[in-house]
Amino acid sequence: MEKKRIPLVFLLVLISFQLCFAEPLFYESFDKPFEGSWIVSQKDEYQGVWKHAKSEGHDDYGLLVSEKARKYAIVKELDEAVSLKDGTIVLQFETRLQNGLECGGAYLKYLRPQEAGWKSKEFDNESPYSIMFGPDKCGSTNKVHFIIKHKNPKTGEYVEHHLKFPPSVPSDKLSHVYTAILKPSNEVVILVDGEEKKKGNILSADDFEPSLIPDKTIADPDDKKPEDWDEREKIPDPNAVKPEDWDEDAPMEIEDEEAEKPEGWLDDEPEEIDDPDASKPEDWDDDEDGEWEAPKIDNPKCEAAPGCGEWKKPMKSNPAYKGKWHAPLIENPSYKGIWKPQQIPNPAYFELEKPDFEPVAAIGIEIWTMQDGILFDNILITSDEKEAASYRETAWKPKFEVEKEKQKAEEEAAATPDVLSGIQVAFHSSCSLVFSFVLSSSYTNNLIIFLPLKFVVLIAEEGV
Repeated sequence: MEKKRIPLVFLLVLISFQLCFAEPLFYESFDKPFEGSWIVSQKDEYQGVWKHAKSEGHDDYGLLVSEKARKYAIVKELDEAVSLKDGTIVLQFETRLQNGLECGGAYLKYLRPQEAGWKSKEFDNESPYSIMFGPDKCGSTNKVHFIIKHKNPKTGEYVEHHLKFPPSVPSDKLSHVYTAILKPSNEVVILVDGEEKKKGNILSADDFEPSLIPDKTIADPDDKKPEDWDEREKIPDPNAVKPEDWDEDAPMEIEDEEAEKPEGWLDDEPEEIDDPDASKPEDWDDDEDGEWEAPKIDNPKCEAAPGCGEWKKPMKSNPAYKGKWHAPLIENPSYKGIWKPQQIPNPAYFELEKPDFEPVAAIGIEIWTMQDGILFDNILITSDEKEAASYRETAWKPKFEVEKEKQKAEEEAAATPDVLSGIQVAFHSSCSLVFSFVLSSSYTNNLIIFLPLKFVVLIAEEGV
């Protein structure tokens, strides 16, 4: 009995060992130089220089965006295409925005198989992808993109479907890890630093725009509104008559006949006078500059008076004003409502139980950015959520913790001089008050001898 158990136990241990050390579907650590493995696009528009560089403060290497205000494109063809239809698929990678990100992208494109004859060096914005995932920020845009490019089986057209209300991009300069989990239940889960930030159903119109599955019906493009269709809900009453006493010509305002000129009003004094202290500049040429005129100033006589110049009665609202007469509105007996074209079956409509994703044949980074210092690292594709979590714990988290502690220390150090400066000011102020009292006191000779010499010298140097 005991002999039969040994092979079974050994087999279970072997299986467990293989599961623990299963290879991911794709993994790039950038521990080695990328040349020859990742191909830089040779298209003229991509002038940005990629570098194999260490993350600031670490010995860990990554793929670095080294120049500002450039377009970048680089791609890695997979040895074997990865299916997105079979079970769970996890897409994960790290980025570190070492100089922040004001305007630019830091996302990955998971490319579907390209047309025959396509070469990696031709990679550009037009190279078709299955999924686009990662940070993008510029102006009002601040999101972690998750975009699916899905083929409509009826029309053959590939359509982009954007995840609604995606998470925001972290605003610091630390390493962050982005994870997208595609599940057999059609659910997609977005994690940032291992924390769930967004969940949605790929087939739901509530979660993706436009919806992966089109509407069953659409407005008939050939339907036209009838000429006699009346959309006016209310119309002027055709039986209404303008009242005889309605004066359309009466002005909105009239003079206030009851107003009286204030006592002390200076009719003969202007509101402004020539500045008596002004004089014509010596270099003023009447022939070239014209006749010189003194600048105006407020008439000082008017300051004490209720007013100067010609007095006029003020205007007031005209109680007889009615304006132009309009017939009152009544319900329109011919009203038919707002016209809409009739609905017809949508020729692009299809039903689907699961998304028909194209496989991932390559991974590309095609971005434009105004900031340099963007570092990509630890790009992973796996079918195991636990494996992705393990990579986060071992490859990302130690770096993140070190960076976070360093950032905290720098913030504390930056605040320290201000604190010390405040203490010094308070101390010196106290010293000044003490000495002001001591030196003005009749007991100076008795008190001064008790002050330490260093204290006296320090205060003397401060100019107390």
